[in-house]
Amino acid sequence: MLRALAVDDERPTLEELVYLLNADPRIGAAEGASDATEALRRINRALESGPDGPDAIDVVFLDIQMPGLDGLDLARLLTGFARPPLVVFVTAHEDFAVQAFDLDAVDYVLKPVRRERLAEAVRRAAEQRGATPPSPRIPVHEPDLDHITVELGGVARFVPVDDITHVEAQGDYARLHTDKGSHLVRIPLATLEERWRARGFVRIHRRHLVALRHIGELRLDAGTVSVLVGTEELQVSRRHARELRDLLMRRP
Repeated sequence: MLRALAVDDERPTLEELVYLLNADPRIGAAEGASDATEALRRINRALESGPDGPDAIDVVFLDIQMPGLDGLDLARLLTGFARPPLVVFVTAHEDFAVQAFDLDAVDYVLKPVRRERLAEAVRRAAEQRGATPPSPRIPVHEPDLDHITVELGGVARFVPVDDITHVEAQGDYARLHTDKGSHLVRIPLATLEERWRARGFVRIHRRHLVALRHIGELRLDAGTVSVLVGTEELQVSRRHARELRDLLMRRP
């Protein structure tokens, strides 16, 4: 059973998060802290108690943007501890995902928090702590091969794969770009490359996967290669340049 600490400066959000955590059968106890300084004091007490002590904490569910010491600052401090608790970021902002996973975060949950999405984060933490969840994981399936599920404002939406112009790696996440905006999904770029290869997506760089049908121009300049996708110019690595040129030459 995991012992959890939720940290958020917004009282209603904190109370809801603690409530949802305590309702999860894998959480033995969850408590709240209203800022990072209070959380740090609580974590120090947990470390003094030891991993099996009465005040131990296994995982911290941490907001990012808070007054004073923010969530990323607190996570950086925890990396210096001998046996820090796991960290799950819970935030309304997509933009910090790369920094979060650079700090070895277990998961990155977007607000408003859905019960099912939080349960997935708890499952990941339980696996890392070696705890065995009492109930089996409920698999998540894509609705079909022509769409991918994204989370937008706490609601699951289905984005047509054909609308995706390119994909950008962001740690354990990938950012899907369309003409109407972008979406962050927790799927590695390599997985999407394998899944969508037959649909005309090709890797052009270690950070970018591009739909061939959305490439408007191939540009050569002083030995460098780039492609124009919509209004965005993306660099092509030397490793992928020849394959890309061959594919574009064969494109109908």
